[in-house]
Amino acid sequence: MNIYGKLTGTMIVILVAASCKNNSSEVKNPLLAEFDTPFQTPPFDKIRHEHYAPAIDSAIAEAKAEVEAITSNPAKSTFENTIEALDRSGRRLNLVSNILFNLNESETDSTLQGIARDAAIKLTEFSNDVNLNPELFKRVKQVWEMRDSLKLTTEQQTLLSNTYKGFIRNGANLSDSDKEKFRAISKELADLSLRFNENLLAETNSYQLHITNESDLAGLPASLKDAAAYTAQQKGKGGWIITLDYPMYGPFMKYSENRELRKQLYMAYGSRCFKGNEYDNQAIAKKIANLRLEIANLLGYPNYASFVLQDRMAENPERVNNFLKELVDASMPAARREVEEVRGFAKELGFNENIQPWDWSFYSEKLKNSRYSYNEEELKPYFELNRVINGVFTLANKLYGLTFTPNNQIPVYHPDVKAYEVYDATHKFMAVLYLDFFPREGKSGGAWMTSFRSQYRDGSTDVRPFVSLVTNFTKPTATQPSLLTFYEVSTFMHEFGHALHGMLSECTYSSLSGTSVYRDFVELPSQLMENWAVEKEFLDMFASHYQTGEKIPQELVQKIIDSRNFLAGYSSIRQLSFGVLDMAWHTVEKPVTISVGEFEKRAIANLEVLPTVEGTNQSVGFGHIFDGGYAAGYYGYKWAEVLDADAFEMFKEHGIFNPEVAASFRTNILSKGGSEHPMELYKRFRGHEPSIDPLLRRSGLKN
Repeated sequence: MNIYGKLTGTMIVILVAASCKNNSSEVKNPLLAEFDTPFQTPPFDKIRHEHYAPAIDSAIAEAKAEVEAITSNPAKSTFENTIEALDRSGRRLNLVSNILFNLNESETDSTLQGIARDAAIKLTEFSNDVNLNPELFKRVKQVWEMRDSLKLTTEQQTLLSNTYKGFIRNGANLSDSDKEKFRAISKELADLSLRFNENLLAETNSYQLHITNESDLAGLPASLKDAAAYTAQQKGKGGWIITLDYPMYGPFMKYSENRELRKQLYMAYGSRCFKGNEYDNQAIAKKIANLRLEIANLLGYPNYASFVLQDRMAENPERVNNFLKELVDASMPAARREVEEVRGFAKELGFNENIQPWDWSFYSEKLKNSRYSYNEEELKPYFELNRVINGVFTLANKLYGLTFTPNNQIPVYHPDVKAYEVYDATHKFMAVLYLDFFPREGKSGGAWMTSFRSQYRDGSTDVRPFVSLVTNFTKPTATQPSLLTFYEVSTFMHEFGHALHGMLSECTYSSLSGTSVYRDFVELPSQLMENWAVEKEFLDMFASHYQTGEKIPQELVQKIIDSRNFLAGYSSIRQLSFGVLDMAWHTVEKPVTISVGEFEKRAIANLEVLPTVEGTNQSVGFGHIFDGGYAAGYYGYKWAEVLDADAFEMFKEHGIFNPEVAASFRTNILSKGGSEHPMELYKRFRGHEPSIDPLLRRSGLKN
């Protein structure tokens, strides 16, 4: 999703700007010139740090003139000269800010982080100038009040509603004194959210477990040993280095027989930004939550979740909390039973102590292997990265007729990044897709999809998007290519579902296109894609052994399927605990005064199925809600699981590659963006509202 949303921290902001006109002093700045590149993609090879600040300043200056042109227009306010004019504006500023903030996530350094902080403040101030402009709001309100007589299309009605409500939600109806408070709070939130992410990235990068004794590698698969040796070599050291990047952290916790090293790594990961050092996020997290409460109160809401959820499918905190409780009640008995099963199995292996969090992955993996003869390492040779890419591209072709052509002439921001031209079955150009797979020091952890440019129509021209898919997958080494775990394959497919949402958009207005949808709807296309990862018919298209060429055996696929619901209760409770914690932070109705540690402990006390470890904390590393756009929205992953389980039954009923079902999903969901209410779009595809039962059945939590 578009990372620019991180800037606001609290609000849905209507970002307004003008196309930037060059003058003689600006020509040398590539961000202020027309991009002389294939498809006018960003000229990453020419952009330097010093270009960003003047480009932002210039685009904002143009934007102010554009807004002034709307407000000073002597003609009566109309949908075209006010609402559409606002949506049309902002193209240069949106493009420049997208480039800046996307690179601040995927290829940053301390200089760029400082530039991003300064830009975030300027953009927040500008956004406030727009949203708190009484003359502009007056014109918007005039159009809103005559909406019933305008004979607008559904998409136009949505744009008008979003624009009017966006002004209201961003303080347009506040008193002058409250507007000033709103300005100050939103500016501070923009800075705090960026600092939160900077601290998390710095703390992650600062740690390394340097192993010099080969006996300490006991239990580790050869692929992890090779990666650790390669990492040490890259850092100019001997031995092996394990970092906190998940492709190393996850397997180490799963396979290392050295309990003390597992504990050491677990504590390093779990205590990030919680140690009272220069990277500590405790005060920042608490300040963000309290400032969001202030924003909500200024706008007339009792808590921040009530403010956010008014523009979500769930609508209000009560419905979200009831939804989470229903899933907790369905999952907890299984979770507790599973914990006891792992404890019992560990005891059979001679481990007589209480299972601690740093033991969980190790013993649960052994139990899974014992029960299903399933070990993720035996799958990895069938998931060589380039073959997985081809498989995912083939799936997109079978479902939606898309083809992907690499173009080495399109500039990229790092040598690891590859760019592709995307076309549909009619040979229409659909998008440029950037793929960026491997971890590095200047890159945030996790995986995400974003856009450098969203799709929109400019008169008769269909302007196509530039979509980026970023992950942190297992890197190739000197001895073998990048071999993915099944989890990484699923992650790739998840983010590719988001990318499809962006690439297949067919909207008129950029603010409604692609993934610009309700937060609890945006995960449907991504989570739906994950379902194909366990379908043999799909896997046979690409999953062959990178050395022998042998197709993935049916028995291995069956092991994936059989073990898919292994620890389903525990996994569900873990995911739900994040949603519950998120809602706890954003349903407070008084400022948080207790410590972050105590707050978290109280919030999720009833969901802890393993011992709590002093010195660790989830909140201070919870970038989704403190640095991303998921505040009061993390439940959306589970909400979307309900949607995707229900939706995939449609494919299963008619064939997983059925062209009519795929065309319906493309037409009714992927191409529509946020141009219509998501429930209406979903019912048009599925024929009815979603049911929770398919998810419970798929998870093995209901017969």
